[in-house]
Amino acid sequence: MNGKTALVTGANSGLGKALAFALAQDGWRVGLVARNPERGAAAVAEIQAATGNTEVHLFIADFIDQTAIRQLAAAVCNQFEYLHLLINNAATAYPERQLSPDGIECAFAVNHLAPFLLTYLLLERLKASAPARIVTVGTRMNTALDFADLNWERRRYRMMQAYGQAKLGNLHFTFELARRLEGSSVTANCVFPGIFNSNLGGTDGAQDWFWKLIALLFGRILPTPEQAAQRVLSVATDPAFTGISGAYLGKHHSLKIPAQARNVLVNRQLWRISETLTGILPAAPSPLRQLRP
Repeated sequence: MNGKTALVTGANSGLGKALAFALAQDGWRVGLVARNPERGAAAVAEIQAATGNTEVHLFIADFIDQTAIRQLAAAVCNQFEYLHLLINNAATAYPERQLSPDGIECAFAVNHLAPFLLTYLLLERLKASAPARIVTVGTRMNTALDFADLNWERRRYRMMQAYGQAKLGNLHFTFELARRLEGSSVTANCVFPGIFNSNLGGTDGAQDWFWKLIALLFGRILPTPEQAAQRVLSVATDPAFTGISGAYLGKHHSLKIPAQARNVLVNRQLWRISETLTGILPAAPSPLRQLRP
């Protein structure tokens, strides 16, 4: 064991599982966050058996529910006295508009608000464990959040647009978080792992026959989750990234940032809205209907 502790969300399969496996193999104590208890337990057993690392632990939480996220953060702090690495990997897509138990459109709730809230709740533990790193797995889409309709009440819902705009929230969040963490020895970066063979949204109905056919035809030539994990692991563990914060990274280089995410004022605006929607701040009038910046 190397004395370090990591938490990986969305870790029972795909990229998250590959990240957890690699960290466990390298001697980390690893917490796996999964939505399904059976699949999560199977992943933990597989990683423990393959690596010989018994310090692999399972946490259960459905990121659609903010109450579950708060319970998760409490469980992590109760079990892990230190936390040196948080990888916000969990993500999904929905073919139709759905609302979370908190009344928020589900793609925005899971892909943006869930990592925002979990990170916020674990921030003091990360600071107390510094040097520490926060790595959020992002995507690469040139889009912009519609602040006049974050809940998709006025527009026709489109799966990939909703997914892309929610994931753009990861960039706004990362940049504002990095500024707030200056001087703390905790860094925050966003990493695009590249296109790889993924089952994104498969358990939420996003993988219809067309995408399954694409995966069948081209899956063998796409990088594996294990290969994609290397980009994330570099930023998460490589000494070369010590002190680097507030970056949007691909393979060995920075990526072009969508225009809206480069706006510091908009970063802060989404942060304030996110605080309201997660109950960190008192509710403001109609936080889901903010004026466009």
